[in-house]
Amino acid sequence: MNRDGYLIVLLVVLTLLPMWYVGLHGEPPSEEIAIDQSVSELRPLDGFLDTPNKLSPSQVGVIVWVALLALVAVLAAAHRFMNRAVRPNEPSATGGTAGEETAVADGGKASDASRPSSALRSDGGPVGFPWLSTEERWVVEYHDATDAVEGLVAMGGLTVLAIVFAALFTGEYLTLARTQYFGVYAAGMFLSLAGSTVAYYAWFMPHIEVAERRDH
Repeated sequence: MNRDGYLIVLLVVLTLLPMWYVGLHGEPPSEEIAIDQSVSELRPLDGFLDTPNKLSPSQVGVIVWVALLALVAVLAAAHRFMNRAVRPNEPSATGGTAGEETAVADGGKASDASRPSSALRSDGGPVGFPWLSTEERWVVEYHDATDAVEGLVAMGGLTVLAIVFAALFTGEYLTLARTQYFGVYAAGMFLSLAGSTVAYYAWFMPHIEVAERRDH
């Protein structure tokens, strides 16, 4: 993690600490209201983690903020993985590295001499995307999908995990209906499905960068 990353984490911590301090002084804990086991076999209060019986609005707000920040971190990590981890570290398909391309300020207009040539596929053939290439827009970098075996393994494993979590969720619904297990199984199912989408994009979709002139 670079210096900017540490600064972001520090700012998040400094923001959450006073919020959590306020949240600790919320409403006092209340008593559990359990289901009469002589009437029903459901056990919604059973779980593997001790949790408070009642949360104050300030505590709920802190938890929501933490969840949102965690979601942003997961999305950023997934985006970085898709664009860096499995992409080839090689010069762009136009023949030069990304740093050697002519830089044009936003709103500027590059000359014909500075316009990059058409991108080439990995097999040497031109990249043809008529819906992308116009007089003011062209493909400057193209990488074919890697189609690596690791992608198949990742997608297969994540698909199996999604099926397993879905079966556990259904089984919990038909039996004890424990709230904590509902949350864990649902989170595992949806995260597995999201991970399979990330894996498909990373390993089985081409990487394309498009340049476009803009007039303001």
